[in-house]
Amino acid sequence: MPAVPRPRRSAPLRGALAVALLALALGAAGAARAETEVDLELVLAVDASGSVDEREFALQMGGIAAGFRAPEVQAAIARGPLGRIAVTVAIWAEANRPKFALPWRLIAAPEEAEAFADLVERTPRTIASGGTGIGKAIWFSLTEIRDNGFRAPRRVVDISGDGRETAVREWSVLTQQATQAARSFGVTVNGLAILNDDPDLERYYRRHVVTGPGAFTMAAADYEDVAAAMRRKLLREISYRPEVGWALPTEAGPR
Repeated sequence: MPAVPRPRRSAPLRGALAVALLALALGAAGAARAETEVDLELVLAVDASGSVDEREFALQMGGIAAGFRAPEVQAAIARGPLGRIAVTVAIWAEANRPKFALPWRLIAAPEEAEAFADLVERTPRTIASGGTGIGKAIWFSLTEIRDNGFRAPRRVVDISGDGRETAVREWSVLTQQATQAARSFGVTVNGLAILNDDPDLERYYRRHVVTGPGAFTMAAADYEDVAAAMRRKLLREISYRPEVGWALPTEAGPR
């Protein structure tokens, strides 16, 4: 009797299993060691795909640096309940190419924000390849959060880029799977859509990229506008807004 071949898992099933495994790993991380409590864990994920030239990459990194040098951003950090955040920069490109991330930094004072800005500005471009792997960029950012040594009530992945996700030729983590993993882990994904090549990219980000509590998309008309948009975006992400309970009035009205 011929051997019955074992069924192969479909790509969607593999994706669902991978998402579930990542969520379990993220949820279990940090249980065995002490973690520093902060108000926010923030990954700033920067597009370095083939559509981004050297000048445009430098404008993205310079925009992040300028944001952390801004007195209003430093003041927003200080106003949090603990007055400190943890932050890193991740650099991403084509889906299945290597990614890069800076070491996590604790920022609790203006001089620490300035030092982080200097580090970001000096970071060379180590990735410059091919397509736009947004899903894998989110996935990579989630794994950076997993073992970062910090704990916060708010965890945010901030994706900036100038294009839509590129179709892949081999199995990868796509945007839908990555956002599903982010939701399962309670991570918010925000987007900074740079519109120089695709005027409708902000809408694409709203529909397919951003997810989670308080998620939002912001647009920059071109790379020259990234610094101003990034400053506004950091202010919105960092600013502490306590939840306020409310209820709809009854039909009889207030008593």
